[in-house]
Amino acid sequence: MEKENPDQLSKKFYRIGDVAILLGLPQSTLRFWEKEFSELRPRRNAGGTRLYTPNDIEQLRIIRFLIKDKGLTLEGAREHLRRNRRDIERKHQVIDRLQDIRRRLGLLLEALDNRQRK
Repeated sequence: MEKENPDQLSKKFYRIGDVAILLGLPQSTLRFWEKEFSELRPRRNAGGTRLYTPNDIEQLRIIRFLIKDKGLTLEGAREHLRRNRRDIERKHQVIDRLQDIRRRLGLLLEALDNRQRK
């Protein structure tokens, strides 16, 4: 799966392999977090395949942010979500936007570098 822009998830459902690639996490981590966080309950098709909605993916992004970026434990992340969900969502959106701006600036610098070399 080609990496999609997080703000433009176009499908109604995503399989676990696609979500793992999108978030840069192993599938086993997604399955584990599903057991640890009650807000993660992806649908399943008749064959048992997990189907994640864009909202599920956003929940996973927030959990990844709390655990991987902020370094919280699972219990700490659960507590943070319980107390400060709106604040966390806002911070996460700002960080995502800033990272996207940084990525774009890097691409612009690279393009300028390549242009100057010619």
